[in-house]
Amino acid sequence: MNKAIFLDRDGTIIEDKSYMYHVEDLILLDNVVEALRKFKDMGYLLIVITNQSGIGRGYFTMQQAESFHKAFVELLKEKGCTIDATYTCPHAPEEGCACRKPSPLLVQRAIQDWQINPNESYMFGDKETDVLCGSNAGVKSYKVSAQNNLLYWANKIERHEI
Repeated sequence: MNKAIFLDRDGTIIEDKSYMYHVEDLILLDNVVEALRKFKDMGYLLIVITNQSGIGRGYFTMQQAESFHKAFVELLKEKGCTIDATYTCPHAPEEGCACRKPSPLLVQRAIQDWQINPNESYMFGDKETDVLCGSNAGVKSYKVSAQNNLLYWANKIERHEI
């Protein structure tokens, strides 16, 4: 079985500017590339789990979101980081869907699609809903912040401290 790092997108990997779908707004957070490379070097799949309520609210289309994700994945690839998959909830909160974080559905789909062992995997995000999503899926989950960014957590995993 595989092991994975599940990652929120906005505020965890890239700057959160609300309803992001313009490629020119794509800015990686500090130390993200180094952290993602460390995770890969440790043998983890990198899977992005993202709520994109702007689609459900009509601010942008799924096609625009997919174009943004393609540019996002390509930018990271150019920097030596391969994102293995991206799972998106396109619904607004008021739609009451089954896939919006903190629901574990998208993580569970990824676990099934990629034959991932949840006991050897982690979820990282900047919101409590991200942490709950991972926990609800049986994955160790932690909140990122300016002080405890992805590189902080990659180092802790590398040193077997969590």
